[in-house]
Amino acid sequence: MERSEQLRIAEALILGSPEPVSAARLADLIPGGTPALVRAWAEELNAYYADQRRAFEISHVGGGYQVRTLPEFAPYLQQVQPTRPLRLSRAALETLAIVAYRQPVTRAEVEHIRGVDAGPVMRSLLERKLVRIAGHREVAGRPLLYGTSRRFLEIFGLATLDDLPTLRDLKEISAGIGSEADAEAGRDDASAAAPGLDDEDLAPGAGEDDDAPALAADPADDFFADTEPPAKPH
Repeated sequence: MERSEQLRIAEALILGSPEPVSAARLADLIPGGTPALVRAWAEELNAYYADQRRAFEISHVGGGYQVRTLPEFAPYLQQVQPTRPLRLSRAALETLAIVAYRQPVTRAEVEHIRGVDAGPVMRSLLERKLVRIAGHREVAGRPLLYGTSRRFLEIFGLATLDDLPTLRDLKEISAGIGSEADAEAGRDDASAAAPGLDDEDLAPGAGEDDDAPALAADPADDFFADTEPPAKPH
C-alpha cells in the first residue's frame, strides 16, 4: 500500500475515534503499519496541517493519538458549545496533584497531606473519572488505593504520567507567576506573591476556606462547576 493511502487511513481513524487511539492499535488496523511508522505519520500530518494553517492538530494524549483544535481557538469554541470547560477548585486540584504524584495512594494518605477530610472531593474526582480505584493496599483493613485515569491524561494533555512536570518545574512556574503578579502590582519583593511547593507533601495544609463558595445543594458542586470538558473535533 502506498504511503499516501496509509496516511489517509491513519487520519481517518484518528479523526473518527471518540478516544485517543494508540500507535499499536493504528499499526494493527493499517496495512503495513508499525508503531514507529504511526508516529512518523502523525508528525507528517501535523507538518501538513501547520503548513496549511489548519485549526487543528494530532495530539499525543492519554497513551494515544487524537485530533484536537489549537488552543488559540478556545474562546471561539466556547461560544458555540453547550457546556463550559471543566473547572477545578483549589481543593480538587490539590487532591488531584497528590494522587497524580504519589499514586497509588490511599484516602488516609491524602487527608494526612492536606489536613482536611478528602471524602467529598475524592468522590467528585471519581465521578468525573479523573481518578480511578487502583486496588487495595495489603495492610490491615485493605484500604482502597487511588490513581489517575486515562481521562486525566486527556484533560491535561499528557501522553503518559512521565510527562507530568517535575517539582522543580512547578516551583519555577510558581515563582514566575508570582514575579509577574508583583511586577503588575508595582511591588519590589517578587517572592512575596510566589506560592511555594513542598518536596515531600506537594503543598499540604491548605484549608477548605481557600475553595470558591458553592451555592448548589449537591456536595459535589463544592469542588466542581457543573461542566464538562470542551468537545473534541470529529
